[in-house]
Amino acid sequence: MGKVLQIGAGGVGTVVAHKMAGLPDVFSEITLASRTQSKCDAVAKAIGGDRIKTAQVDADNVEELVKLIERVKPDLVVNVALPYQDLPIMDACLATGVSYLDTANYEPKDVAKFEYSWQWAYKDRFEKAGLTAILGCGFDPGVTSVFTAYAAKHHFDEIHYLDIVDCNAGNHHKAFATNFNPEINIREITQKGRYYQDGKWVETGALEIHKGLNYPEIGEKESYLMYHEELESLVKNFPTIKRARFWMTFGQEYLTHLRVIQDIGMARIDEVDYNGVKIVPLQFLKAVLPNPGDLGANYEGWTSIGCRIRGVKDGKERTYYIYNNCSHEAAYKETGTQAVSYTTGVPCALGAEMFMKGIWKKPGVWNVEDFDPDPFLARLGEQGLPWHEKFDVDLEL
Repeated sequence: MGKVLQIGAGGVGTVVAHKMAGLPDVFSEITLASRTQSKCDAVAKAIGGDRIKTAQVDADNVEELVKLIERVKPDLVVNVALPYQDLPIMDACLATGVSYLDTANYEPKDVAKFEYSWQWAYKDRFEKAGLTAILGCGFDPGVTSVFTAYAAKHHFDEIHYLDIVDCNAGNHHKAFATNFNPEINIREITQKGRYYQDGKWVETGALEIHKGLNYPEIGEKESYLMYHEELESLVKNFPTIKRARFWMTFGQEYLTHLRVIQDIGMARIDEVDYNGVKIVPLQFLKAVLPNPGDLGANYEGWTSIGCRIRGVKDGKERTYYIYNNCSHEAAYKETGTQAVSYTTGVPCALGAEMFMKGIWKKPGVWNVEDFDPDPFLARLGEQGLPWHEKFDVDLEL
């Protein structure tokens, strides 16, 4: 058992708090903090009981973070705030001697760039302090990385081709909405695509490459090649990989809205002057778009996320598809959130459980595939995300 401090109370944070609160034998005390304490209070009230304490903190401010950590005295800080805040929270953890876990890698506010180098640079400091930092413990990155590690451990001598496929076949009945933080979502999708091929990174236009892929129980959906952060760590940790790509589905209405947002300048991340006030257009857009945490009530359909892998076992080529399908309706019934928040929040809480039990715990900075995948996947289905395997099938890629 141990104490945990969770920073972030959005849709994903709601799921993480809900799941950790359901494990009193693992988490003896949970404190939920964000910039707006009333959001934390609402999450705690919805979960019920007295399992969750709340606090206010500015996660950009290392001094505030240090004071809160010193007051709470947690064994682990779970970061489900914004990616810009990863480094301040890691700095505060080092200053207070507390381990760290997050779901998304750091990116600077002024550049739409996803890269692990900033956080990997903390490895020696965490190691010398005897602290663990677990990076990317959501679904993608997160479960997809664990799926890859599981495939390498049990089903392949060498992985040669990896395609991570992410389908949201749900309908939230909004003209335009993003399934997680709009600012982060739009920055991610509008940047140039990138994939790994024969030891090099190949750059493409944003959503330039696409094709129809079939998803279990869903059918064919147009899928777009884009860059995603887990590719960077997976090709490093599994050097036999010759090609690694990431694909995500988007509906035509979504893409039309996205194109208009870019064309009229609302996707800009630099400051503009509006009546003497400096504003960032994308941050303003975020304020007027639907809150992703409020989409669950009318969300129908499923997500399907997994890894399609080709490689060699015992001298023979084989293919392998490992995936999870998650119902938006079921996620809302359990936690009041939609499936995109649920599929990210469940693995985050499970990663915290792995740390508390000493299973995923070693000094340094690590991606989730650096740990044993078996105990994590043994619990994943029990926590609401059952996974499935298909062997020697047409991967379509």
